[in-house]
Amino acid sequence: MNPAFAGMTTEMFQPLGVAGTLPALPFLFFSSIYFYYFLKLFFVTEVKVMRRLLCVFTAITLGLVAQVVNAKAYKGAEIYSSDSYLYGRYEIRMRVANASGVLSTFFTYKNGSEVGNTFWEEIDIEVFGKENATKWQSNIILGSSRPTIHTEQVHTAPASLADAYHTYVVEWTPDYVAWFVDGVEARRITGTSTVTSLTNPQSLRFNIWSSESVPWVGAWDDAVLPVYQFVNYIDYKAYNATTKTFEGGWRDDFNNFDSARWGKANWSFDTNRVDFAPENVVVKDGILVLALTKENATGFSGTPPADAPVSSSSASSVAVSSSAASSIAASSAAPSSIAASSIAASVAASSTAVAMSSVATSKATSGGGSGGGGAVNLLWLVLLGGLALVGRNNK
Repeated sequence: MNPAFAGMTTEMFQPLGVAGTLPALPFLFFSSIYFYYFLKLFFVTEVKVMRRLLCVFTAITLGLVAQVVNAKAYKGAEIYSSDSYLYGRYEIRMRVANASGVLSTFFTYKNGSEVGNTFWEEIDIEVFGKENATKWQSNIILGSSRPTIHTEQVHTAPASLADAYHTYVVEWTPDYVAWFVDGVEARRITGTSTVTSLTNPQSLRFNIWSSESVPWVGAWDDAVLPVYQFVNYIDYKAYNATTKTFEGGWRDDFNNFDSARWGKANWSFDTNRVDFAPENVVVKDGILVLALTKENATGFSGTPPADAPVSSSSASSVAVSSSAASSIAASSAAPSSIAASSIAASVAASSTAVAMSSVATSKATSGGGSGGGGAVNLLWLVLLGGLALVGRNNK
């Protein structure tokens, strides 16, 4: 990446996607800039005007061509929060897609982590669509080096996670990160550099996408499309460092799409088989629907599956007090280090609750593991390059 853009976060580039038509606001923005330069150059010689206008229109044309060339045949969906949060308890009620090659996810992500050698910070829940959607992955991604350090661990559910809604929880404090499914703690990392390195606020994100890594997510067959991820609600509670409890916060039941709280992604990233299309984000009947479709079949027109009534307060077997959660026996922890090349296998399940089996698969380089944040769009870079050319010719 050009060092001139090294300090820019991807959110600055989000209004333009990898695929699709040129959105109105960015187009008007750049048009106004170009019109300004046109007026400024109006009184100079005709040759200079033509040369500078040629630079501008060449930049626009190249940008539009780049969009067409980079468009992918499949469209996924992602939403991201407008605000970022440092620590907290995140409870999600969702039903995932059942399709090999597909991932249904919730993750927290430090915006701009993908830029240059920025220190990456991310916490993942990724549910695999392969093997009847019976497996999911917990993960923390860190590091300034590329590839980043992954601490992946795969968990197996006793039944398909795509046949009904399930409650997923991530608890993130300065001392530990823990993952729960339907009230059962599946994994906990306590007091290692993997946890203490998570020092920055992170945005909240849901997405459905397809990785090109067959060993990781399974073989791809587009005959299964369309497939969907359904989200009933997300409940966030802030972390109080003084009382060591989770309190306050907010809850979104997706009775509508709150554009002040969420944005719709329109980008992609390497190894992702899909572009994220805003049209594949739909709210209907109190359910957030994220669709994975073919290019010319975006959206959702059906009826989301209903969820059985579940009490949010009773969804997790762990009390809202993080101090109580910390009293869980140390044997349930999965020790991890940012420099570790492997993680000891860990199982944290109750004989009277849903059994979850865990297989440690931590590694420094991985076939996947990142839900993906924003991606700096080529069209923006080309357009900015056009401005640079105009400025240079104006001297």
